[in-house]
Amino acid sequence: MHIGNAKFITSSQSVAQCPESNLPEYAFIGRSNVGKSSLINMVTGRKNLARTSSSPGKTTLINHFLIDESWFLCDLPGYGYAKASKKRRKDFARIIEEYATCRQNLVCFFVLIDSRIPPQEIDLDFIEWLGDSGIPFLLVYTKTDKVTQKEKNRNIEMMKEILSESWEEIPVIIETSVVKKEGKDELISFIKETNNKLNLQ
Repeated sequence: MHIGNAKFITSSQSVAQCPESNLPEYAFIGRSNVGKSSLINMVTGRKNLARTSSSPGKTTLINHFLIDESWFLCDLPGYGYAKASKKRRKDFARIIEEYATCRQNLVCFFVLIDSRIPPQEIDLDFIEWLGDSGIPFLLVYTKTDKVTQKEKNRNIEMMKEILSESWEEIPVIIETSVVKKEGKDELISFIKETNNKLNLQ
């Protein structure tokens, strides 16, 4: 799978400032420092399309990237940044909720989960909120090269077990590694297949 063209369009402080468009849009979201920007760069094949930082909480705006002139990729602020002020965390939560519920061309959330750690309450709360709100999403496990296969599988199975208590069907799960370039084809295939379905409707 190949992306021919990817370009940064704009950063927005609110949904009202986001680009007006009917193109399908896919949003990357997750806890701070889960690897959103690095994954975006891997998926698009661009080293510095999305700005990466070793400091959590770097992304504070809604960042839009236009892909092959046919769909948008969106980088949202990370949630759960402990060192952010209470007001700032509330601002992030408001931006995310407003985006999720009001962005008309949003097709799907990619909820990024750190494969190195067991399921976190903040991730589970967000997943449940998406489900209750009827917002499509899939789970994207990151940094799989930084954990043993046994630990990774254990953490994913724990997530499945927890979700199975309240979900009839477990969300799609894609495992990724920026270092090993794993998961890129699966993510792009999902997007392109979804776009094809949308064009048929």
